[in-house]
Amino acid sequence: MAQLPPTRPRALGVVLRALPGTLGMVLVILIVGIASQSLWRPFESQPAWDAVAYGLPAFTEGRYWTAVIGAFFVSHPLVYLATVPSFAGMAYLEWKRGTRVALSYFWIGHLFAVFASALFLLLANLGPWTWPWARALADALDVGPSGGTIACIAAAVGLLTSMWRVRGWLILLSYLIVSVLFWGALADLEHLFGAVLIIVVDRSLRIHRASLREQRLIGFVGIIALGAIHVLTSVLPTSGPFGDTEPLDGTLWGTALDIALIVLMAAGLHRGRRWSWVLSLLLAAVNVLAAGLILLLLLLTDAATTAEALGANPAPDLASGVLWLLALCYFIATRRAFRVRRRTTIGSGAPVTSDEVRALLREHGGGTLSWMATWEGMDYVRAGGGVVAYQRRAGVALALADPIGPDRARAVTEFIGAAERSGAIPCFFSADEKTRALVPSGWKSLVVADDTIVDLPGLTFTGKAWGAVRTALNRAGREEMTFRLTRWGDEPWGIQQQLRAISESWVGDKSLPEMGFTLGSLDEAADGEVRLALAVSSRGDVDGFLSWLPVFGAGEIIGWTLDLMRRRDGGFGPVMEFLIGSSAAAFRDEGARVMSLSGAPLAHDYPADAGMIAQLSDKLAEALEPVYGFRSLHRFKEKFHPRYETLYLLYRDEADLARIGAALTRAYLPEATVRQFAGAGWELVRGRDD
Repeated sequence: MAQLPPTRPRALGVVLRALPGTLGMVLVILIVGIASQSLWRPFESQPAWDAVAYGLPAFTEGRYWTAVIGAFFVSHPLVYLATVPSFAGMAYLEWKRGTRVALSYFWIGHLFAVFASALFLLLANLGPWTWPWARALADALDVGPSGGTIACIAAAVGLLTSMWRVRGWLILLSYLIVSVLFWGALADLEHLFGAVLIIVVDRSLRIHRASLREQRLIGFVGIIALGAIHVLTSVLPTSGPFGDTEPLDGTLWGTALDIALIVLMAAGLHRGRRWSWVLSLLLAAVNVLAAGLILLLLLLTDAATTAEALGANPAPDLASGVLWLLALCYFIATRRAFRVRRRTTIGSGAPVTSDEVRALLREHGGGTLSWMATWEGMDYVRAGGGVVAYQRRAGVALALADPIGPDRARAVTEFIGAAERSGAIPCFFSADEKTRALVPSGWKSLVVADDTIVDLPGLTFTGKAWGAVRTALNRAGREEMTFRLTRWGDEPWGIQQQLRAISESWVGDKSLPEMGFTLGSLDEAADGEVRLALAVSSRGDVDGFLSWLPVFGAGEIIGWTLDLMRRRDGGFGPVMEFLIGSSAAAFRDEGARVMSLSGAPLAHDYPADAGMIAQLSDKLAEALEPVYGFRSLHRFKEKFHPRYETLYLLYRDEADLARIGAALTRAYLPEATVRQFAGAGWELVRGRDD
């Protein structure tokens, strides 16, 4: 009997058993909120505030127990909107590591955050000089569990995969540091100390172990974030360690200059450009030096004199100077990630020629798409004693299919390294299962097509399943349609012109131009090693044609891959069934082992539980069907009862997908204009309306 899906009560029971610590804490806080009326009345204005709130004043009076009791109270009804969701980190931690660990992180993190903040403020007020911010916070009290929840969030970030762990840490720390520098409440200070404890204890933040690409991404995001912080703190009031500010209170010309330079160098940082790194280093150093000079002036004079000398409030520049100091340290520590100098090719060594690629294919063999590596527009990286064919588009190195040569594993590793060193995003498009198994752990894969392969030995067109193909062959015989397997150069000028006319007519029916990359044209079909299958009528007219790319094994051709499929309007109806069936019979008789009908993009048959990626692919295929008919093509190929081999897009992580999508668009449609894209969009809409 099929197992029924769990009911809601059963699912709720699973959650209750898995998260008793988190749910218990939230429940107690809500109960305390009802009992103290803080769910609807600000608790900080109630008499009980001084009795349960923690902070340096409470501790100097001996009320150390407030650090525990105060964790269950919330200062204002609106704060509950942030307090309850903040337990998500504790819930994740409890789910992964258990209740005891989660409660330990919460309480140790909370107590450390509270007492460390109090100790910091105590020491900050011992000197002979006055720090107004520290003096104000030394008299402040606070309640709430946020020190513990931040500690749990930090610990939960440490459980993520290495790549997302670094990103999560940087997002969290950026928020905490900016909060302290520009808003600087007692709770902000406690949050920072709670996270710092986890950094020291867990040691899960290891930027130096991140890949070159990840270090560049961090630099790019960091510099953009600095620009955004400059803008926000210029138009919003702030209150932090360096004083209070009003909107448009800082040095506006300095902010404008910083923003202009950030815009100039951000993209270069993402690609690891040396010039952009140098400019970032100089900008950070200038900002740090400026902040240092302002701080020195403050120490020698006073705030009023310094503000008068600058003609602006010095507080924003001092706070920004701290952020620029962190950025400066980061760029120095990751300097090896920013060594890319502009060039169009990847890797080193003598340039690879198309003839060399052909020789490697003949010697070592390749997959059903490997012959496409010889097409014009491809670049090559020497890797693993062979080559990887790729196109560089939109900052992405799109490797076509699988490496060619004797050592595929080493070729995959060397291509990825060469691409990243050059500042490009590496990915493999239409790669097979073997290549998928060789990419680094942590890489992602996305199904892009199914290679449809017909095994030729023993192939016969008998039985009910082959009825459509037999019907086409028999009808062709009755109508005196002849089949010819030939090459472009062997055909007379008149036949060549007919093929051009058929192809031009097919392309002219599309809103977008003829596609490229893994889809050839007549230029590729004219190659001397590519074969053409022609359907010629009794009048001598070509009613349709196919082009077949060679598939090499070790030293010999073992099969053929379908590329072009073109038919004359108003010609022989089942011409494609006739051409493919006749080609299969001819290749079988020649001793070929396989015939690939290629893969139709976005036409993979996903299982029912394949998830969101499958749903997105299906929706995109449905939208593109009126323009390119990928699904119709996939259904047509099923008439030949092929077996399927999955082809993948292999990429590092989801952050690369947007750039890869743009790169694939330009690779397939390098000559398409904005007007043509708009026309295709109208055809999509019209097709869906029909």
